[in-house]
Amino acid sequence: MSALIFTVTLNPAIDKTVVIPDFSVGSLNRIQSIRIDAGGKGFNVSKCLKKLGVNSTAGAILGGATGEHLLALMAQMGIDTLSVTISEQSRTNLKIIDPSSGVTTEINEPGPEVPYSALEELKNRIAAKISSGDIVILSGSLPKGANASLYYKWTKFFQSLGAIVFLDSDGEAMRLGVEARPNFIKPNDAELSRIVGQDLSTLRALIEAGRELLEKGIEEIVISLGAAGAIFMSASGVFKADALNVPVLNTVGAGDAMVAAMAYGLEKKLPWETRMRLAMAMGAASVMTDGTQAPDSDLVWKLAEQVEIQKV
Repeated sequence: MSALIFTVTLNPAIDKTVVIPDFSVGSLNRIQSIRIDAGGKGFNVSKCLKKLGVNSTAGAILGGATGEHLLALMAQMGIDTLSVTISEQSRTNLKIIDPSSGVTTEINEPGPEVPYSALEELKNRIAAKISSGDIVILSGSLPKGANASLYYKWTKFFQSLGAIVFLDSDGEAMRLGVEARPNFIKPNDAELSRIVGQDLSTLRALIEAGRELLEKGIEEIVISLGAAGAIFMSASGVFKADALNVPVLNTVGAGDAMVAAMAYGLEKKLPWETRMRLAMAMGAASVMTDGTQAPDSDLVWKLAEQVEIQKV
């Protein structure tokens, strides 16, 4: 029996993506096109998994009419959502894409304050469905009201049930969460610098920091480097993958696409090299895609054949 995958989004959002050619601060801007997606890092991971042909359960805290809209959007995609409802509205985030400059501007709301009881209810409802070997993906920012140690505690808790835990966040929540030794993490270079508390400005420094985390018990690390590609680290060794040269429409969600690919590969028991190729292809296909929708799987597998990887 294959492993079940659970994603967790504690601060989801409606992602409103608008295209504004020659976007200019402080002047009148006219929207060329608009797109609405269910957003939040865990939701993005679930959407990508769905496109790859794997079902996941998307655990989330949803609030007000915005939360109901999010639930409907996920249902339209055929994604099972395990939600806890609160009264305060879930947030709406605005993504402004300027095709003239290739620049994306993100304006994110802070989101509602979530009571401890709602967080505990979601954790326990997910736990009730987990079997040993299942994958739990903890993604994104913590909501107002949540303690920074939440991901640390949830990582320990889900691992105690036999789950494999992926963690992809930032700031103090990520730094503390890493101390719980999740099985997989995906920081970018700046986030890894914040995790270890020092500026990692070279490839060598990033790899050394990653090696120290592997020695402490984290099994797999992907360090995303944007246009410079990514570093993949595990017991299989250290590998550097070059970014694919593709037209960039939107960079939002590329990291989530990589996380989804790594979880998909683990669930399918794919070789490490195949998982690396798929992760790079998912990230590339994601930036080619409008809004925060998931990329088409045919494009992903086609791009995977073009990925170049070197052992470091």
